[in-house]
Amino acid sequence: TSQLLQRYYLEGVRGEPSQDEFQQGRRSPCQKFIIRNLEVVASLVILANVLFMYVEREIVGRSVGVRMGYASGEEFLGAKQTFDTISAAIAIFFVVEFMIKLVVLRGEFFFFQGQVQKFNIFDLMIVILGMLDIWVFPATAVNADLTALRVFRLVRLFRALRIVRTFEIFHSLRVLVSTVVAGFAALVESMALLTIVMLVAALLVCQALSDTVSSNRLDEETKAWIYRYYGTASRAAWTMFELTFSGGWPNYVRPLVEHVGTEYAIFFFVYITIVVFAMFRIITALFLKDTLNIASMDMEVMIQEKLKEKHVYAKKLLDFFAAADTSGDGMLSWDEFNEIMKDERVRTYLASLELQVHETRQLFSMLDDGHMMISSQEFVQGALRLKGQARSQDVVAIMHECTKLSRKVDAVAKRIDTALPTALLV
Repeated sequence: TSQLLQRYYLEGVRGEPSQDEFQQGRRSPCQKFIIRNLEVVASLVILANVLFMYVEREIVGRSVGVRMGYASGEEFLGAKQTFDTISAAIAIFFVVEFMIKLVVLRGEFFFFQGQVQKFNIFDLMIVILGMLDIWVFPATAVNADLTALRVFRLVRLFRALRIVRTFEIFHSLRVLVSTVVAGFAALVESMALLTIVMLVAALLVCQALSDTVSSNRLDEETKAWIYRYYGTASRAAWTMFELTFSGGWPNYVRPLVEHVGTEYAIFFFVYITIVVFAMFRIITALFLKDTLNIASMDMEVMIQEKLKEKHVYAKKLLDFFAAADTSGDGMLSWDEFNEIMKDERVRTYLASLELQVHETRQLFSMLDDGHMMISSQEFVQGALRLKGQARSQDVVAIMHECTKLSRKVDAVAKRIDTALPTALLV
């Protein structure tokens, strides 16, 4: 992380570090090659595996529908053998990928720079479960019910999450997932509060309707409906859960109001207003506040966002440089710079980039290194030093240097004052 911070402050606009750069540190070129290239290939296979599982479930489902008479058409004979072969080939690829990474990275595969490599351990678990699913379980449970074992096939879907680590297009999704994970504590606390409220409400409604089911003043259909949704504590609790989270609360309330009593309208009016409307919004606001605060303190997210801002800013500066460089030689002369700065729209555009232009010659001098020609690199780096917080940091640095220089001058002056009378006497 220290190397990445140094890169951010010193190099700034050279690009954004990916998730892999955080994990690579001082790894050898061979290890970096494995991480970068093998991860890309593995991610493509992961995506293909997800698409393959979709096609597999579609064809298998259609075959079952045709066999049971639920769908028309012909059953796909031999599809199972084809799918098993492809699944085995994919499993072999991931086993080979794991072995290559384990041989190249050795102990760093599990523990690197003082941190446990959780994603690699997760990959190892997926590889083991995939091997058990394809080769071990079918061989050891020939006569057994394989319904429970098929659950392990769903584990392969989790490999799709690894693609998030490789492609930059999923950067926002990775930040979102990290934020949700970071705010899991707030989620648990919120759900605990809502669970208590829903249980209390369920007990009140269940207790109030306990005698209604056995009374003779309602028809059998209504009593059956009441028992189905509020007959026991567990049924009432599940109904309150559906009523609270589904948004279809009138379906669970209107029969009680119309057939049992209007007093239930008052109860559910208060419940919907306080819990579904007010409490939900308060919890949502607090949850977002906590999770965003946690995400804003995350080192990776902070550096990624700052580097992204610098990258966008540098691109705008380079667009301006290209427009100003009318000769096309990649260097900006004083005549070219002065000509484009005569346009008031250009000055306004630079002001939007936090570059206030009061004197064109002064700005050119601050960007130029002394030979009256400005390269694109000099222009971008100079503009970064002149804007916003970076400019403030330079001012502080100058003040600090001036303070040290003043102390040295004072010390020299004292020495001169001390030595001068002696020199005059001589």
